[in-house]
Amino acid sequence: MSSHSPESQRAAQKAETRRRILEHARRLCARRGFARTRTVDVAKAARVSHGSVFVHFPSREALMAAVVGEMAREITDALHALGSQDAPLREVLAKHLDCLADREDELRWLLLEAPLLPKGFDAEWVGVQSAVAHHIAEAAARDMAAGRIREIPLHLLFNTWIGLVHHYVIHRELFAPGRSALKTHGRELLDHFMGLISTPTPKSRSKR
Repeated sequence: MSSHSPESQRAAQKAETRRRILEHARRLCARRGFARTRTVDVAKAARVSHGSVFVHFPSREALMAAVVGEMAREITDALHALGSQDAPLREVLAKHLDCLADREDELRWLLLEAPLLPKGFDAEWVGVQSAVAHHIAEAAARDMAAGRIREIPLHLLFNTWIGLVHHYVIHRELFAPGRSALKTHGRELLDHFMGLISTPTPKSRSKR
């Protein structure tokens, strides 16, 4: 089939429409939250008919799940690239912070509204956390084997890290009013966390 055939052109147009709908849905979710983002508003922002939204996403819940799924893929793809390079834990955590900081508005609404969202969101969110935990655990295991960080149960290490990061995101108006909490305090959080888990550096003995 020619790349310029009517069928291929329709397929390309359909893919572009889906991409545009998803892009504007993400923008609205970042601005208003997931619970208050309506499909009619997404259609208006994307400049498509309301019915077109449901051609690509069978329900509002499916559209919102796609928003979370795309955000998740972007984060896990970035971490996967580092994992294939056997990067140390600090580098993996720094990349994790960068990924979250770029999507902080979406993440904050997701954390705040998680109990109110449909059950389908649970699967997407658990999938995100599981993938992130896997990459962090791999890097932590390498650092433990090399003696760079203390022997800590991996689930506690991950939960301590994610709890610290999420606390700052949820309460960012307290820590960074009007700004990104992670772009403002990310380096400080990373230094603090690595200080908690790193093995002590032997102090040189002073000459008498």
